[in-house]
Amino acid sequence: MQTLVVVVHVITAIVIVGLVLLQQGKGADAGASFGAGASQTVFGSSGSGNFLVRATTVAAVIFFVTSLSLAIFASNNAGVGSTIGLPVVDQELLEETISQQSDVPALEEEQPVSSQSDVPSLPDNN
Repeated sequence: MQTLVVVVHVITAIVIVGLVLLQQGKGADAGASFGAGASQTVFGSSGSGNFLVRATTVAAVIFFVTSLSLAIFASNNAGVGSTIGLPVVDQELLEETISQQSDVPALEEEQPVSSQSDVPSLPDNN
């Protein structure tokens, strides 16, 4: 179902782009995109403007409905990435494997931390 909605969404987007490109600007002559007077024979006496506006409106409504449907599908599938059903990893075995494969030698015992610092301290103004 989701694939069908995506296909309809993409086709509708392409149709909207085509319909917008076919429409004329405010200053253009009637039928400029079809030749002089041809729009009245193809689309009837009202010309292409009324047909293209209605077709664009229908395509926009379909586009919005498919957009909302895809948003609903996405919100329903938001929990798909959970860890339920994944194999359980033994942490001790994982740490042992990592320590065996590491090139860095592990510290056997902690080194004492010296209280001296390389950063000079500020003199007391008292």
